Amino acid sequence: MTDIEIGRAKRARRAYSFDDIAVVPSRRTRDPEVVSIAWSIDALKFDIPVIAAPMDSVVSPETAIAIGRLGGLGVLDLEGLWTRYEDAAAQLARIRELDGPEATAEMQRIYAEPIKPELISARLAEIRAAGVPVAAALSPQRTQEHHEVVVDAGVDLFVIRGTTVSAEHVSKSSEPLNLKKFIYELDVPVIVGGAATYTAALHLMRTGAAGVLVGFGGGAASTTRLSLGIHAPMATAVSDVAAARRDYLDESGGRYVHVIADGGLGTSGDIVKAVAMGADAVMLGSTLARAEEAPGGGWHWGAEAHHPELPRGNRVHVGQLASLEQLLFGPSSHADGRVNLMGALRRSMATTGYSDLKEFQRVDVVVAPYQGH
Repeated sequence: MTDIEIGRAKRARRAYSFDDIAVVPSRRTRDPEVVSIAWSIDALKFDIPVIAAPMDSVVSPETAIAIGRLGGLGVLDLEGLWTRYEDAAAQLARIRELDGPEATAEMQRIYAEPIKPELISARLAEIRAAGVPVAAALSPQRTQEHHEVVVDAGVDLFVIRGTTVSAEHVSKSSEPLNLKKFIYELDVPVIVGGAATYTAALHLMRTGAAGVLVGFGGGAASTTRLSLGIHAPMATAVSDVAAARRDYLDESGGRYVHVIADGGLGTSGDIVKAVAMGADAVMLGSTLARAEEAPGGGWHWGAEAHHPELPRGNRVHVGQLASLEQLLFGPSSHADGRVNLMGALRRSMATTGYSDLKEFQRVDVVVAPYQGH
C-alpha cells in the first residue's frame, strides 16, 4: 500500500469509509429466499447479524426482548438510565424535551445518579424471563466494579465497550482492567471494543475475546473527530481487523474471533459493505433508534454525549420511521436504505451470488467514492 506524503515530515495511509466503496456483482445470482443471513458466536445462534447497541436511546429491557424475538440481540447498557433510576421512562422523557445549549449540562446531571446494583439484577432478570438471550455492556472503567453483579444476575454474552478499548491500558492512578485474566475467569463469551487497527485488534483477540467491535467514534451522534481529532474510516478499519482475525486464526491453531462493525452504519447499504469488508455482524445505534418502539422516542444519543468532563457527542433527532420489525424486515416505503435492512442485505447477497455471510465476505469490491445524494 502506498503512503501519501502530507508534508516533508509526515506520511499517511489512505483509508476508506463505506461511502467510498461498492460491491461488485459476479457471474452468478441467487434467489433471495435461499440466502442465509444467520450467524453464531460461541454457542449462541441468531437469525440475523444485528446487535442493538448498548445506548439508552436504542435498548431498554423491552426493546432487548423485542429484538431477541426477531432473531437479533439487544445489549443493555448497564451504565444507563435503566440501572440508575427505578423510573427510567421519566428520565427518558426529560431528555427528549431538552432544548438549547443547556441540554448537554442537563444530561450530565441526569447521568450523575449512581448505578444501583439491585437495578442491574432486576433489569437482566426481566430480559431473561422473556426467554431471549441476555446481553449487557459496561465500559472498561466500570467492568471491575460491577462485573460480579452481572455474572450473578446471569448473562449469555458480555460486552466491554468504549470509544476505544486496548489490551494495554496504562494508568498511574488506578489498576487497569486485566482483560485476559477477566475473560479467562468469566464463563460467558465476551465481546470487546472498539478497535480500529490491525495491531489493536490482534492484541484484543489474544486476550480470549469471542468478538471484537470495530469502530472509533463513528456514530451519528458522535463528535469525537471534532473534539479529539480522532476518526477511523470504517471500510478500512473493518478490513484491517478482519486481517487480524485471519492471522490470529493461524496463530491460535483455529480459534475464530468474530468481527463486529460498530459505527458508520446509517443505511442498509452500509451494512452490506460492512459484511463485504469482513464483518460477521453489525452493531446498530441510530439505525434502530428510528424504530417506533425505541426508548429515545425519535432522539438518539450515546454515552459520549453526557461524559462528565469532556462531552463529545450530541443528542440528535433521528425521527421515528417504522416499527422495529418493519425496519428490519420491511416492507419499506422509503427508497433511501433506512427500512427493510435485512431484506436489502439478503437481496444484495443474492444479486452477487453468495449464499451465506461468510461467503459474502469474499465478494469483490471497488473504490467508487459517492458524489451525490
